[in-house]
Amino acid sequence: MPEFLIKMLQEQYGENITKKILEGYKHKRKVTFRVNNLKASIEEIEKALNNKNIKYKKVSWYKNAFILEDLIESEVISWDIYEKGKIYLQSLSSMLPPIILGPEENADILDMTAAPGGKTTEMAALSNNKSHITACEMNKIRIEKLKYNVKKQAASCVYIMQKDSRKIDEMFSFDQILLDAPCSGSGTLNVEDKNLNKYFTKRLIEKSSEVQYVLLKKAITILKKGQEMVYSTCSILSKENEEVLLKIMKESKVEIIPIEFEGMEKVPYLPVSLKGTLCVCPNEFYEGFFIAKIRKII
Repeated sequence: MPEFLIKMLQEQYGENITKKILEGYKHKRKVTFRVNNLKASIEEIEKALNNKNIKYKKVSWYKNAFILEDLIESEVISWDIYEKGKIYLQSLSSMLPPIILGPEENADILDMTAAPGGKTTEMAALSNNKSHITACEMNKIRIEKLKYNVKKQAASCVYIMQKDSRKIDEMFSFDQILLDAPCSGSGTLNVEDKNLNKYFTKRLIEKSSEVQYVLLKKAITILKKGQEMVYSTCSILSKENEEVLLKIMKESKVEIIPIEFEGMEKVPYLPVSLKGTLCVCPNEFYEGFFIAKIRKII
């Protein structure tokens, strides 16, 4: 592990919680997926798993989420239910932002950094394809993966736009926005990666926070007054989370909406310095993840 990261974690969380985080990094996370209710029912997927004698667990806060006990992803992608888009491999932590946003039917929704499409297609499923989702992605290669997943998941309410969300015209406005911002990935580090010290640097964290600020500033500008958005990262560092939000809150008329959802007490959390937000602790089931719900004040 990079020494500077351990020091940052110790300064933010203290010795004991840092040890817990470092232990969490070491776990090989269980394979998890969600049922795509646009193509299949939970009962159909449970029957398919039972027929294969697959061991699985359910998740208290999301009936569509499944945890596989003893499998790796390469085994799952050969399944018929996967190939037909009836399930979508996705980490539990990344399923949280769409649930917390609560995509509404008939709402104009913006997904600012959409590829590869896990959260985009989850929002389509949560709204039963009755919302109007604009999915932005600036990278040409990544947008092809987004298009593939949107089609495979039958997310017909999604309009894909190749665009740097920082440059979205301010003539547009949205009822709901999901900004799962580019980040350092400090919540998802692989301790077995021998190149970790090469790409995970202080500059990466600095650069990420700079991009996050610009994206969040744009999101607040094009969010309709009185409406809500979700800001999330797969980082557990306040530099990319609370500090970015506090800077925006000083400049814009916004407020933090305390996050509440059924079953949330079952998720492992880290302490946060901004009340109402949450930060998921990495372990064998979850990636480290930060989430905030924001309302633009009228």
